[in-house]
Amino acid sequence: MKIVAFNGSPRKGGNTASLIEHVFSELEKEGIETEMLQLGGKSIHGCIACMKCFENKDKKCIIDKDIVNDCIAKMAEADGIILASPTYFADLTPELKALIDRAGMVAIANDNLFKRKVGAAVVAVRRAGSIHAFDSINHFFTISQMIIPGSSYWNMGIGFGEGDVEKDEEGVQTMETLGQNMAWLLKKINA
Repeated sequence: MKIVAFNGSPRKGGNTASLIEHVFSELEKEGIETEMLQLGGKSIHGCIACMKCFENKDKKCIIDKDIVNDCIAKMAEADGIILASPTYFADLTPELKALIDRAGMVAIANDNLFKRKVGAAVVAVRRAGSIHAFDSINHFFTISQMIIPGSSYWNMGIGFGEGDVEKDEEGVQTMETLGQNMAWLLKKINA
């Protein structure tokens, strides 16, 4: 089994990545393979509503000058998907939103490509707005007919400077519980 995470933060080793690593630690204890891909800071084009994915049905977006098709392929191969973002003006980063819009359209156009995969949102926040970012990510999972595991709180960690989320004991515990619940769910689904 494999989980792939997409880090929407432009800070490669920042708070968002730290939160993902706490989830990964629990998954890896259960023998689940993990991979993190860096989205933030890359040039990713948004959906242009051309609907070519519905015509072509090739599990790809017609826009091929960025990493989105590689991301869609990774999502299709994985048993579970983590979408992670820092909170920018009470929402997720534009790179992650572009992935959601394009991957979502391609998935729907290709017989619900992500149906019944496990999906989890991870959000880093300085102070407020994380619930909106969390909801935005979860909307992708629900419309994609994915299964969302719960945790002990909303999947967010609080911090501003690099490494600050490590001081958020409840946030770290929430990520660890999320990893445990993802592992349990994956094992039940794949039994």
